[in-house]
Amino acid sequence: MDPNFWQGKRVLLTGHTGFKGSWLSLWLQRVGTDLVGYALQPPTNPSLFEVAHVANGMTSIIGDICDAPTFHQVVADFKPEIIIHMAAQSVVHTSYTDPVSTYQTNVMGTVNLLEAVRQVGGVRALVNITTDKCYENKEWVWGYREVDQLGGYDPYSNSKACSELVTESYRNSFFNASDYADHRVAIATARAGNVIGGGDWTQNGLVADIVQAILEQRPVLIRNPYATRPWQHVLDALNGYLTLAECLYNKGPAFTEAWNFGPYASDVKPVGWLVDKLLSFWGNGASWEQDQAFHPHEANSLSLDCAKARLKLGWEPKLSLEQGLEQIITWTKAYQTGADMRQVTETAITQLM
Repeated sequence: MDPNFWQGKRVLLTGHTGFKGSWLSLWLQRVGTDLVGYALQPPTNPSLFEVAHVANGMTSIIGDICDAPTFHQVVADFKPEIIIHMAAQSVVHTSYTDPVSTYQTNVMGTVNLLEAVRQVGGVRALVNITTDKCYENKEWVWGYREVDQLGGYDPYSNSKACSELVTESYRNSFFNASDYADHRVAIATARAGNVIGGGDWTQNGLVADIVQAILEQRPVLIRNPYATRPWQHVLDALNGYLTLAECLYNKGPAFTEAWNFGPYASDVKPVGWLVDKLLSFWGNGASWEQDQAFHPHEANSLSLDCAKARLKLGWEPKLSLEQGLEQIITWTKAYQTGADMRQVTETAITQLM
């Protein structure tokens, strides 16, 4: 991404109080955007949004993406040039216990967003953040490409596939590339891997569970140590989103499609490997054991083919998985000691820019 591009741009970020949204909010503040965030209250306590004082330096609006009139008014009042849509119910396990809310947020929230863009006008670039889990998982050993079939076993994964389809329909019907000279709106979706980083307290999130167990000095319970995932540090994923938004703004129709952002194949690792590595970095005798309780279905094997992003966007991961895990430990130990977590987080952002 080009920091100079973002100076003074009017950016609306939905989901800014979440883990990824908080990291991105600080990054966008760092590069001088005129930033408005729209989201529910922080989803966890503690939260990165609060401990890093993310609301300082931006306009933070607490609201529900399912509240279409309120969100429409925010778009009309602010008139953003760029929208990055992260507001979502993002946890597989939660989608089993509350599927209705998951579909409402992830599907109708996308509809509300696109309707506001369609009715208000003025938006130049929109990136809808979905997930690597939107693919119909066939337990392949190779990575999924953007042209592969969408699907999703659980309500979360399926709702994100629906969000992809909604976005495609609006793009074809109302923001078609053939009419770009008239509407000037470029829309794309971004499918990242399993994003990890400091400050993630997401319930039932792997790294969050590991860190919490370490802090409580108890063994980490792991559901499926043999499942493989495309692990990547949050800053690599965000760098992809920002690079894509720049290309949409500057070059329009050439980039209005789906994009994968994931690690190199060497960093697609089993859960057990990641846990062992993270615990070894922490030290102090931290350990893990397999959770024998019943858990709903999750995919065993998942990876992404990101060749298109590397070739067409010039994007590639900057942090290896080991570097990302080391940074999580550094962030967490700084939090333990009462450090200025906004400064710690901003330092990590600056080092990657």
